[in-house]
Amino acid sequence: WLQIDNSDGYGCDPMLMTLRSRLQHRRARINQQINKELRMRAGAENLFRATTNHKVRETVALELSFVNSNLQLLKEELEELNSNMEVYQTESESVNVPMIPLGLKETKEVDLSAALKDFICEHYGEDGLQYENEIRELADLRQAMRTPSRSEAGVELLMEYYNQLYFLDQRFFPVGKTLGVYFHWYDSLTGVPSCQRALAFEKGSVLFNMGALYTQIGARQDRCTSEGIDSAIEAFQRAAGAFSYLKENFSNAPSLDMSAASLAMLVRLMLAQVQECVFERVLLLLRDDQFTTHLQVAQEAAQVSVSDTCARARTHTMGQPLVKDYVPFSWATMAQVKTEHFRALSHYYAAVALCEHAQSTQWDDGAGERALHHFHTSTPKGPPLGHVLQDPEERRKLGKAHLRRAIMRHEEAMRVHSLCKILRKMDILQEVLSLMHKRSLHCYSHIDHEDDFFETVEAPDVQSKTEQKPEIKTPDFSRVQVTDIFRRLGPLPIFSARNRRSAPRVVILQRSDGGLGLTLRGDSPVLVAGVVPGGCAAEAGLREGDYIVSVNGVDCKWAKHADVVHTLKTYSESGVELCVITLLSPEVHGQVLNPPPTDGRTGILFLTRCVL
Repeated sequence: WLQIDNSDGYGCDPMLMTLRSRLQHRRARINQQINKELRMRAGAENLFRATTNHKVRETVALELSFVNSNLQLLKEELEELNSNMEVYQTESESVNVPMIPLGLKETKEVDLSAALKDFICEHYGEDGLQYENEIRELADLRQAMRTPSRSEAGVELLMEYYNQLYFLDQRFFPVGKTLGVYFHWYDSLTGVPSCQRALAFEKGSVLFNMGALYTQIGARQDRCTSEGIDSAIEAFQRAAGAFSYLKENFSNAPSLDMSAASLAMLVRLMLAQVQECVFERVLLLLRDDQFTTHLQVAQEAAQVSVSDTCARARTHTMGQPLVKDYVPFSWATMAQVKTEHFRALSHYYAAVALCEHAQSTQWDDGAGERALHHFHTSTPKGPPLGHVLQDPEERRKLGKAHLRRAIMRHEEAMRVHSLCKILRKMDILQEVLSLMHKRSLHCYSHIDHEDDFFETVEAPDVQSKTEQKPEIKTPDFSRVQVTDIFRRLGPLPIFSARNRRSAPRVVILQRSDGGLGLTLRGDSPVLVAGVVPGGCAAEAGLREGDYIVSVNGVDCKWAKHADVVHTLKTYSESGVELCVITLLSPEVHGQVLNPPPTDGRTGILFLTRCVL
């Protein structure tokens, strides 16, 4: 369990000019410019429809063309920012295929102060000015979560704010009503602004940023170590879990990045990147002298290339009409490049196994032959596979066929890569593709003989297989424990926006010979369970079902049963002043994206009864 202290301030310093923060600042600036141009276009279109003056219409049409041109330029600039993957990659000197990270959704500042104070006054009957510290604490937390650090602490900060939104929803948002405050968020990829008064939009956007932050954490891991690969796998699986949870629990999204189609694409993309990490881990643990382990690496590469978690993410999902034009061209191109790249690697490692390590099958009790029988999607032409393993020349022929296909796939990956201007600027990707292509060419030249006059057969595709299937890890909101910022309002089961209460009443009790004439029950707050007819409490106006919220001006909404009883028994001869409320009718409500309460101190009732 993690207990988060709001005062620590987990957000990054907005003035800290790291490469990533500069990128995020540029994104925020472009989002604001896009918002401005969209407002100008909306105004111009309204004027164009409203006017009948020919000259005015011509002028407006010209202005619209300028605005649309500016919008296109801004969207292209934003797409280039979204395609900047190198900033998020590890600083390790090793060469790895870059992963696709997702930028955070930007938001505007929201002033909740006036709305919360008014609601506290109207609904809870208290002075809203007495809660300025709590309101400021909530504002500081929201400001901090706009710039989370790219670490687990940043995720915890987002989760802390998300859990606080549960309490905010319960305290200040009655069923079917809002505070009248708009929450503004920008689309992560297009920069188009959206605003809603529903708190569910705020929750969904924060949850989206949890997933986006996990993609950045995964992309920055050093995947040349087993620990780094495991961390990357965990991060991408948690990103997939956040997007999947959002997809299942959030509907009527106002922005494309939170639509069901886009979220499905992101889930599959994250799972595909998990599969890449699994391949890298198998490759890292590869033993050079093992025939079967090289076949396993080849099948892992094929899994990355053609499995559902990869191929559908890169072809089917991104090709959907709603998503195709939305996804950055560089993403779609990168996906296609990776498909060809890993297909080439599957053939390369098949060739290496056949040409360099088949000798180890002599001592493996037939494991190599059994593995080879299930290695291809179809049986290769030529002699039986058992004979191929025993004949070095047949192994060389089949290995050469695989290398030929590997070189063709490498060249196709390089061709697709060259079609995207943004990807051409990525030195690390170009270096990986070139290095792998040269390695396959070198291996081919090594096994190619001048006197080879036989026709090289077409090697079948490698059968995909993996030792670890990707897992969607749903967010565990309970791992970040928070305390309700507005806890002073009282226990949530009674003091919530869903419950209607009477106005606070003040009653003064004077002890008589027969006692106070009331029965108390429960804790936080203490309930008047019964009133003796004609007794002191009844004459003072106390009624069964009243909740005691203060005694002699001392707040006791959170007081224990024994403490209230002790106070009432020891009051002075002048009497005791009670402030009470009555619960009128709880409202039935439905909730969206609400985790279970994380404040263990709310909602606890002890069935203790005491007669006074």
